[in-house]
Amino acid sequence: MASYKIFLLPGDGIGPEVTAEVEKVAKVLSDARVATFEFEKGLVGGAAYDAHGKAIGEDDMARAQAADAVLLAAVGGPKWANVPYDVRPEAGLLRLRKDLGLFANLRPAVCYPALADASALKREIVEGLDIMIVRELTGGVYFGEPKEIIDLGNGQKRAIDTQVYDTFEIERIAKVAFELARKRSNKVTSSEKHNVMKSGVLWKEVVAEVHAKSYADVKLEHMLADALGMQLVRWPKQFDVIVTDNLFGDMLSDVASMLTGSLGMLPSASLGEADAEGKRKAMYEPVHGSAPDIAGKGIANPIAMIGSFGMALRYSFGLGHAADMIEKAIADVLAAGLRTADIKGDATQTISTSAMGDAVAASLQKTL
Repeated sequence: MASYKIFLLPGDGIGPEVTAEVEKVAKVLSDARVATFEFEKGLVGGAAYDAHGKAIGEDDMARAQAADAVLLAAVGGPKWANVPYDVRPEAGLLRLRKDLGLFANLRPAVCYPALADASALKREIVEGLDIMIVRELTGGVYFGEPKEIIDLGNGQKRAIDTQVYDTFEIERIAKVAFELARKRSNKVTSSEKHNVMKSGVLWKEVVAEVHAKSYADVKLEHMLADALGMQLVRWPKQFDVIVTDNLFGDMLSDVASMLTGSLGMLPSASLGEADAEGKRKAMYEPVHGSAPDIAGKGIANPIAMIGSFGMALRYSFGLGHAADMIEKAIADVLAAGLRTADIKGDATQTISTSAMGDAVAASLQKTL
C-alpha cells in the first residue's frame, strides 16, 4: 500500500478547524487500505508571524519542498493588518507558490444539484455547472518588478505595479489548459485585455500559436476579461476551461465561486512542472479565506478543504478513483440535506464544521 507525505499548513482563522476534517477523511482511506497518509504540520501566515516574525519560516519551507504535496487552509486577518508588507500573512502564500514553482492554479467551479438554489442566480443558470479556471500563478502583476511607492514630494506619491509575462510562461499555462480540456468538453476560453494591455496582446498571440501547433483538435475562443466576467454571470455553462493570467484569474475565479452558492465549496490545486518521472511540486487549498469573523465558532464549511485533499489524490498521487469517491460522498451528504450555515438556503437546521466532516467521512466509508 502506497504511503504519501503531506505537509499540512492550517494557517489562520478557520484554517485549523477545516483541516481537522481532512484528517478524518484520510483515515477512512487508510483504514480501507487505499493508501496511507503521513501528515506533518507547520506554520504559515499570521500564525507564523506570531511565532517567529516571518510569514513562513525556513524550516517549514524545507518541509514543503520535501513533501509529496502541501495542503494549506487559509492565511490572514485583521489582527495582522499593520505588520510590515514583506512579512504580511499573504507573503507566506506567495513565497510557497514562487519557491515551489507552482505556476498553474486549477480552480474548478462545480454546482452540486442539491445546492442549485443556494446560488444567487436562477437554478436553470447554474444547475449542472462544471467549469475549470486555469490561472497563471507565478507571473504577472503580483510578481512583476518594479513594485514600489515613490515619494514625489509636495505631498504626492506614485504607486507602481508591473505586469510582466514572457513567452514561456504563457506557453506552459496554455498547454495545461488544453490538456485539461481534452479530458473534459474539449473547449478552452483564453481571457486577457489585449485591447488596452501589451501583455494581453502577447498572451493572445502565444495561446493561439500553441493551439495551432499542438492542440488544433480543441476548440479555442478568446474573450476580453471584463466581457468574460459578465458572461460568467449571464450564462456560465457556455464555458469549459478558462485560461487567464494571475490578476484576472484571481478575480474571475472568485466570481465563478459564487455561482456555486458559497466560497466554502470550492477547492483548488497549484501545480509545478512535471519532472522526468512525472512528479511535480503541488499545493492544494480551498478558495475561501480565513474568515476571522467566524473563526472558533465551529460553523465553517469544511467541504472546500476536503475537496482540496481530493484534488491532491487526483493530481499528485494518481488516485483518481479515490478522488471520485470523495466527490460522490460530498454530493450524497448534500443530497441528504445536511448544510453548514453558509449553504443553508431554505434549510431549517444547520450542522457544525465537525459534524459535516463526520458526515462526509461516514458517506465515504459507506461507498468504500
